[in-house]
Amino acid sequence: MNLDQMTAKIATGSGFIAALDQSGGSTPKALRGYGVEDSEWSGDDEMFAAIHAMRSRVITAPSFASGKVIGAILFEKTMDGIVEGLPTPDALKQRGVVPFIKVDQGLEDEANGVQLMKDMTRLDELLDKSVAAGMFGTKMRSVIKSANAAGIAANVAQQFEYGNRIADKGLVPMIEPEYDITAGDRAEGEQILAAEIMKNLDALPQGRRVMLKLSIPVEANLYAPAIAHPNVLRVVALSGGYSTHDACEHLAENAGMIASFSRGLLQDLRKGQSDAEFDAALGKAIDQIAAASAAG
Repeated sequence: MNLDQMTAKIATGSGFIAALDQSGGSTPKALRGYGVEDSEWSGDDEMFAAIHAMRSRVITAPSFASGKVIGAILFEKTMDGIVEGLPTPDALKQRGVVPFIKVDQGLEDEANGVQLMKDMTRLDELLDKSVAAGMFGTKMRSVIKSANAAGIAANVAQQFEYGNRIADKGLVPMIEPEYDITAGDRAEGEQILAAEIMKNLDALPQGRRVMLKLSIPVEANLYAPAIAHPNVLRVVALSGGYSTHDACEHLAENAGMIASFSRGLLQDLRKGQSDAEFDAALGKAIDQIAAASAAG
């Protein structure tokens, strides 16, 4: 796929974006869920080799190339890896899947009800590397924990500031100010968030395209104005701790939002499954998530 084809697939494709970007501290938990115990690897190199083997199995499973997965978010080491003799981004594109790269370097401690992203000290280097590898876009996550207007404004402003730097390099930024779904004041805070998002979208240069990755809102279709905004290529939803069933139910209530799930996609996969069992479990999750993405 060339750039125009990838853009069209993300803008209008029927399906969802797979989140395969667990990194660092979240990797051991992901491996345990897959059936790989901590005793089976030693040190970061073996840990990342184990998670790459899992991701390679996902990417090469027949159901992953069904057309229902239109994009995949990768961690840097996965981008650098090889899948069936090809660099991972090329292996994805061969299967009709548009590749994205996670670029944030983790979260700051909570202040003003939010966790901002840590300074991205490697951003330019990683963006240049990603462009050379043929990546389409990026993903970066910050978190909102309460309806603090100043904190939410700072959170969204930081996302868009980095987003403009990313877009200047020719990649499409996926802006992700996640709202903690356990927050008691989420309905109120999401109204503030929606207004801040629209303010920052309106300030973008004409023709600049960004994506949004947002928690499924308490009020269905809250983000409809953002979905319709001319600067927005696509709005995707994170599961945020919901079960796959609940996330899909809530997502289906929101017109124009598609999924970008991680746990919901991978939760029933196990290392000990036969290839047929593995593909059946993956295919069932893909079908469920794709149906919810199409229902809205």
